Amino acid sequence: MLEFKFDTQLLIERCQMDEDALNDYIAEHFEGDCLIVVGDEEVMKLHFHTNTPWKVLEYCASLGEIYDIVVENMQRQSEDLHG
Repeated sequence: MLEFKFDTQLLIERCQMDEDALNDYIAEHFEGDCLIVVGDEEVMKLHFHTNTPWKVLEYCASLGEIYDIVVENMQRQSEDLHG
């Protein structure tokens, strides 16, 4: 059983934070691991494993336009299930 089962990835256009501030905020306010934040003032990419991806999506949507959203259930993948 995975501790954090949803692999959450997205892009944020015209993010209102720099990558270090966004990384720190996510790490401090959301439970998860494998956090990666890269980008610049035009587009930011976020990758994060969490059990509450909807909360991360909601927060990121408040910072700019989010798109290319991927939320995958890694528990199902590890059990070789699909969907």
